[in-house]
Amino acid sequence: MKNTFHFDTQIVGIIGHPIKHSYSPFIHNVAIELKKIDYVYLPFDIPSSNLNSALKGMKALGIKGFNVTVPHKESVIQYMNSVSEEVSMIGSVNTIVNDQGRLIGHNTDAYGVLETLLPFKDDITGNQVCVIGAGGSARAVIYTLIRNFKPKKLFIVNRNERRAEYLKEYFSEKMKFSSIKTKELIPPTAFEIMRDSKLVINATPVGMYPNDTDSITTSADVFSKEQIVFDLVYNPQSTFLIKTAIKSGAKTLNGISVLIHQAAKSFELWTGIEFPKEDVQKSLQLYLGNLN
Repeated sequence: MKNTFHFDTQIVGIIGHPIKHSYSPFIHNVAIELKKIDYVYLPFDIPSSNLNSALKGMKALGIKGFNVTVPHKESVIQYMNSVSEEVSMIGSVNTIVNDQGRLIGHNTDAYGVLETLLPFKDDITGNQVCVIGAGGSARAVIYTLIRNFKPKKLFIVNRNERRAEYLKEYFSEKMKFSSIKTKELIPPTAFEIMRDSKLVINATPVGMYPNDTDSITTSADVFSKEQIVFDLVYNPQSTFLIKTAIKSGAKTLNGISVLIHQAAKSFELWTGIEFPKEDVQKSLQLYLGNLN
């Protein structure tokens, strides 16, 4: 990658704490190099106590935009001058655009989920779906499913059912969708829900490297060839859950597609330039393969 900068090089980056685990600098700097634009993407490790100061610094330094990751995705909203419809509904920001000192909050996670699932829209629409997890990723997934796929029934399955109940109440009110059910992640009932769902989405970090032998389930009997199993985890690219689903003949999707699509949307919001999705995805897959 290039190491040449100019007085007017545009700066974009990511803020979070900790930040060293993020693949966003790799993804965006590959795209910057491929598109030959005068930008650089940098990671900034910002503890919660310094968030307000960091955003003031963003304005003062003319930093073009930030991605936002844990633990700031919800707390950053109070510092935005305006937010997108997705942020209003989901309740979290993962992208900030600095528009001449006005900070605009976006959520491109939902776009990443949507673009990944669109090829399967006819299969998903009007059927039962199951979302495993009740954190920030689950919020983006649930919003996308209700808004774009209108499932017959949406189950939120989580180890802590109270958190699932909170999301049920939140989205039932926000999106006027009454077909949300919750269940604690305990077999056999939770597995029966998965078995009866056309789409099962793991929106938890279970199975992520280095804990890649962990899985929501190791029983191929939970899935069938009529189902779609979508694991938001992208490292490893083939999680234990994905391998289990493949054994049953189910269609499978991993988190690489979401990561690339949400990065593409952020990149285009900052630069106005089309993101080279296919080339960046190939580079990322090679990079992740070499890491492990």
